[in-house]
Amino acid sequence: MKAVHAPAPTPSFRLVPSRFPPIGVFDTVATLADLEAVMDLAGWTNDRLVAQRIARLPQNEWVYGRPNSSVVMAAFLHVAPGGMRFNGPDLGAWYAADTLSTAAAEVGHHLRREAHARGLATAQRTYRTYCATLLGEYLDIRGQQSTHPDLYDPVSYSASQTMGEGIRAAGESGIIFDSLRRSGGTNIVAHRPLNISEVVQADHYEISVTAADKRIEVRRLAA
Repeated sequence: MKAVHAPAPTPSFRLVPSRFPPIGVFDTVATLADLEAVMDLAGWTNDRLVAQRIARLPQNEWVYGRPNSSVVMAAFLHVAPGGMRFNGPDLGAWYAADTLSTAAAEVGHHLRREAHARGLATAQRTYRTYCATLLGEYLDIRGQQSTHPDLYDPVSYSASQTMGEGIRAAGESGIIFDSLRRSGGTNIVAHRPLNISEVVQADHYEISVTAADKRIEVRRLAA
């Protein structure tokens, strides 16, 4: 694969279930010493997996003392079982999309899979939006679904996780890749917390799916 790098689309959009409220442990502290004390008080280090993950993240990559720092750090410390496409279960990453429509298609896909698994005909969930500027240059694998199908495998993340963790280990910013859920859409995974800048919480949306088809309904909720 010829390595091509590109900047991330700006702004980028991330949808997070609203049932996980933001807890501002990292937002207001000014020093690492203060942060470690606050983390203990807030119980973050009581979670064995969270404690293990933050130990894997070098302190010089921790984000704190700026708005929505906790949202950024949560993406790295609270990880889906088995990991995601470009990260394993040991440490998370920040996934975002070039447009709100692409972000909605991504979360809608996973919501539909959940409905199937639970035997539900329909499912709906409320999400809040985060807009962010992603700094750095990202490995660009857009347009390579036919030449590198293992990185876009709809079921197995084995090859893509290996590459993603290799990117992280090399100190690179992350990866830009095609959305598999919305034609023409672009996704980004950022492996460096410090590159996730100007994070702003925006609107809340209710996303509804039907298990039997691919329709996704998106409704913006009143402020």
